[in-house]
Amino acid sequence: MKKLFVFIGIVFCLNVQAQDYLTRNGSVNFYSHTAIEDIKASNNEVVSLLNSTTGAMDFKIAIKSFHFPKQSMEDHFNNENYMSSDKYPRASFSGKITNLSDVNFAKDGTYNVTVEGNLTIKDITKPVKAKGTITVSNGKVTAQSTFNVKRLDYNIVGESFVQKKLADEIQITVNCQYDKR
Repeated sequence: MKKLFVFIGIVFCLNVQAQDYLTRNGSVNFYSHTAIEDIKASNNEVVSLLNSTTGAMDFKIAIKSFHFPKQSMEDHFNNENYMSSDKYPRASFSGKITNLSDVNFAKDGTYNVTVEGNLTIKDITKPVKAKGTITVSNGKVTAQSTFNVKRLDYNIVGESFVQKKLADEIQITVNCQYDKR
């Protein structure tokens, strides 16, 4: 019986030390640059969970929550030639901070991190590795990163007459301010 209480105490202590951070209004933007046209979109409804003990990071993104400067761009983006958002309503990322020991979530500062994981778009999952920062300020945690993905890796083709308007690599920028969960 004594061993059971010790075990329960250890499990309780581990759970108290584990700190999850959550956002429901994270930001993901993308940018495509070609000589013909720049395309930008933003999504401020990103849900993300960050575990400061394990370094696990998870993101869920509703495709229809991306907004463009022009309604016609948004309509094209969501149709079957691009994102097929009715068929594939979400994108996601699941990964880990690989250098978690470099981050002190209890101390204000900006920490350089590398995150590795799997990005899923249109039910196609590919490994992604990105550099970014974790900033701790007055108990708030912010994660930022900018990286590129190849659109054809995720079967984002578009209509043939606009191929020259779309960059082969799309720049993704993530900015999430987390609250303790």
